[in-house]
Amino acid sequence: MKRMTLILAAVVLASADVPAQDLFITIPNAKPLTNPLEGNAEAITAGMGAYRVRCADCHGMDARGIRGPDITQVWAKGRTDARLFGTIRNGVTATEMPAFPAPRTSDTDIWRILAYLRTLAASAAPGASAGNASAGQNIFAASCVGCHRVGESGGRLGPDLSRIGVARARAAMTRQIRGNVNDFRTGYAPVTLTTPDGEQIHGVKKNEDLFSVQIMDNRERIQGYLREDMKAVADEKQSAMPAFGPDKLTDAQLDDLLAYLESLQGATPAPAAGNR
Repeated sequence: MKRMTLILAAVVLASADVPAQDLFITIPNAKPLTNPLEGNAEAITAGMGAYRVRCADCHGMDARGIRGPDITQVWAKGRTDARLFGTIRNGVTATEMPAFPAPRTSDTDIWRILAYLRTLAASAAPGASAGNASAGQNIFAASCVGCHRVGESGGRLGPDLSRIGVARARAAMTRQIRGNVNDFRTGYAPVTLTTPDGEQIHGVKKNEDLFSVQIMDNRERIQGYLREDMKAVADEKQSAMPAFGPDKLTDAQLDDLLAYLESLQGATPAPAAGNR
C-alpha cells in the first residue's frame, strides 16, 4: 500500500505543471504563426463550448455579430492566425473586446476557439458595403459629433467611436442609430439627480457607491454628489442618444453614415470612400 501511494504521488508531481485540459494536445513553446489545432476534431468541439460561454454574447452564436463585429469574415479580410491569437489574448484598446490573459486562459484555449471559428469562416471577403463614407462623415459632423468623439474632436457624453468599425457589427450599429436598443455601456448610463428644491441635473453616470454618485453633466463637467444631499437619484430607462428614425435619417443617409462608421478603425479615421 505504501509503494502504491508513492507511485501515485510521483505521477501527481510529474503532471503538476500540465493543465488538465491540455493533456491530449501538445502546443509548441514558440508562438506558432498558424493554428496548430486547425482541423483537430477534439479541439474544435472544446473551442465551440468555450466560444459559446465567453464570446457568443457579443459576437452571436453564429459569430456574425450582435454587439461585437461579425468575425466569420476575419480570415477572408486578410487577418492571420497569429494576429487573431493576439487580439484574443490582449483585447482591443478603446473597445469592449476584453483581454484573456494567461494563466486563466491558456494558449491552448485560444487556439481551440480559433479552430472552432475557422469552421464558421466565410470563404470570400464580403462585397463593398452600401453607402458613401464621405457623405456619411458630413452626416456624422452634423448630427453625432456633439456627443461622440472621433480621434481628437467631438463630444464626450457618448462613447468614443474612433474604433467603432472594428467594435460593432453593421446590424448592431443600425439598431442603435434607429433607437431599437437601450444598451448602456458602462460610464454612459443616463441618470437624473433631483435636488431638495426640485432642480433636475441630467447626465451620464461615471461612478457610484452606496453614498455618492459621480456624473458627467450635459456641459461635460464631471461632478460628484452625495446621495444624502439629493432628493432623488433616478436611473433613466431611455437612452440619452436620440432615435434617428426614417423621418430624421433616410435609409440612404443611414447607409452613408454606416459606411463612414465602418471606416473608423483607429484613432485617425480611415480615408473616406464609398460606392454610391
